Amino acid sequence: MEALDLIDRKIMAELMRDATLPLAQIGEKVGLSQTPCWKRIQRLQESGVLTARVAMADPAKLGFGLTIFVGIEAPDHGADWRAAFTRAVTSLPEIMEVYRMAGEMDYLLRIAVPDMTAFDTLYKRLTDAVPIRNVTSHFAMERMKFTTAYPVDTRSR
Repeated sequence: MEALDLIDRKIMAELMRDATLPLAQIGEKVGLSQTPCWKRIQRLQESGVLTARVAMADPAKLGFGLTIFVGIEAPDHGADWRAAFTRAVTSLPEIMEVYRMAGEMDYLLRIAVPDMTAFDTLYKRLTDAVPIRNVTSHFAMERMKFTTAYPVDTRSR
């Protein structure tokens, strides 16, 4: 897909802020009637810019009171190990995000669990599933900012 124009960026900003907005309201905010607005949203979905529309939840109210950021050092960087690691982390739903990193750690995981006992169980399942050189865990004390909305430019053309 070509670069997003101003209207597409405005539509994306509105959807990232609140995906439950009625189509008429999104159109009004971006200066389009419903049909052209809907066609743009469909094009954004088809091109893979808009990947999902989901509900945001408070993890603590769902029983996930502990967030851990885990750094992983791989014992090897071969295709077989990477495939085994990918299978392991995708099989564990408590692992919310996984990033391959540059620098001291090879992978960074964001994990949400109810408590330390649940984290210990998850830790054992992960380390039993794939060899790991080193694991460094950082426990979040407070979430001070969280958003899934990217700061798209909605002003300049």
